[in-house]
Amino acid sequence: MPSSPRFTAVLQSPVFAAHDSRRHPENQVRLTVTERYLEDEGLLSGRPRVDFGGAPLSVVEAIHHPLYLEQLDRIAQGGGGWLDADTYVGADSYDVALVSAGAVVAGVDAVLDGVAGHAFALVRPPGHHATPERGMGFCLLNNVAIGAARALERGVLRVAVVDWDVHHGNGTQDAFYASGQVLFCSVHQSPFYPGSGDSGERGEGAGLGYTINAALPAGQTDDDYLAVFDELFVPALKSFEPELILVSAGYDAHLEDPLGGMCLTERGYAGITSRLLTVAHHSAGGKLVAVLEGGYEPGALARSVAATIRTLDGEESSAL
Repeated sequence: MPSSPRFTAVLQSPVFAAHDSRRHPENQVRLTVTERYLEDEGLLSGRPRVDFGGAPLSVVEAIHHPLYLEQLDRIAQGGGGWLDADTYVGADSYDVALVSAGAVVAGVDAVLDGVAGHAFALVRPPGHHATPERGMGFCLLNNVAIGAARALERGVLRVAVVDWDVHHGNGTQDAFYASGQVLFCSVHQSPFYPGSGDSGERGEGAGLGYTINAALPAGQTDDDYLAVFDELFVPALKSFEPELILVSAGYDAHLEDPLGGMCLTERGYAGITSRLLTVAHHSAGGKLVAVLEGGYEPGALARSVAATIRTLDGEESSAL
């Protein structure tokens, strides 16, 4: 185990501010408020240092089609534009998205190499809606899928990706739908954007049974989410025995979030994290990397990220 007093690395960078649209819900204020809160709470000091830059193109192309990457680069170099009604691209957005993915790659490397026990990649733009061939839903590159590709490239045989964002992680599901090496578990509001994530979507070919969706109606609480983990996800994860757990950590299921319709609190996020950490210690030597996705009420986002990090540090009670 790393010698740092806090063995959870927190990966952050001022680079992410270069992708910004203040009139859009996915803007830099989300990170500014969160980082300030973490600093004020004393949660950024005494951690392993993990440097990072842009993700290697070879790993990005393991998930995304080169023609899509060329399109992103072309739009950015042309001064920016929109991929759809929700998803903006600025002049620096392609480079920023590569750094966002690079932070996740570095976090994966850090936990696999023992530099950190766990990692939280505090990144933007988010990624879990980005499919192999297009960006959508505020997302440009699929950060968590690229992190999983990195782990597989390094010889990890079984990776679990758990997505607790209020929206279904359709892009991550698409990337690994036919893979038996990646177990994808998503709990999300339904019916809701992007319209995928029914329980009947279970994978195909070698991946049949390795996609597990828990589609829930609006209004679900901490206890409802914890029941999904206790009764569905945790047993599946223990059976799969992942060597690494990646988390699409979106906080837009929080009861204060303006875009979601769920009723989670910091208690719920701490409880979910605690359960995943138990599985990680069971089969993966504790190796877990969380990746920021949604969360659009900055104060609620900041408190929820803090609850997750405290739980990874072993400070938050798991008696939930």
